[in-house]
Amino acid sequence: MWALLGWLGLTFGVAFGSAIVPLISIEVFVIGLVTQQPHISWWWIGLAVAVGQVLGKMFYFLAARGSLHLPAFMHRRKKEKPPSPRRLKWKARLDGIRDRCHRHPHWMFGTHAVSSVVGLPPFMFTTVLAGLAGMSSWLFITTGMVGRFARFSVLAASPGLMAGWLLH
Repeated sequence: MWALLGWLGLTFGVAFGSAIVPLISIEVFVIGLVTQQPHISWWWIGLAVAVGQVLGKMFYFLAARGSLHLPAFMHRRKKEKPPSPRRLKWKARLDGIRDRCHRHPHWMFGTHAVSSVVGLPPFMFTTVLAGLAGMSSWLFITTGMVGRFARFSVLAASPGLMAGWLLH
């Protein structure tokens, strides 16, 4: 029992860390875990990863929405010279995307839902975009939890499914 809780706690921690630092691959961790600890249910692994991923992404979501104030060293310094045309072009694109998301909130819901399951567009991107678009926290958490649970439950069950197909 304690070993199971330890593995699930570690899984939650790696999922949380991978949500904050995208260089950590939770997919590789999950495959490694289920091959080394096959007694852990795919359901528990999917739940631990979903909770860790969504809680970790909440930092990005809240910062993009403006609800989480970043430390001073993370803010851009004001420059005396006017912004470059390239910078103005990117700002105009971002403002255009934000306006479209506000006009069509169901698009943001659909994009975030697909991203949370499939990973395309990247979940990090749709997390920030959901914050910029003003998606409700409740909808962000629900969509992310359901999608991430589906994605990582299937991933955790896949080695067992493949072994069952190959051995029969």
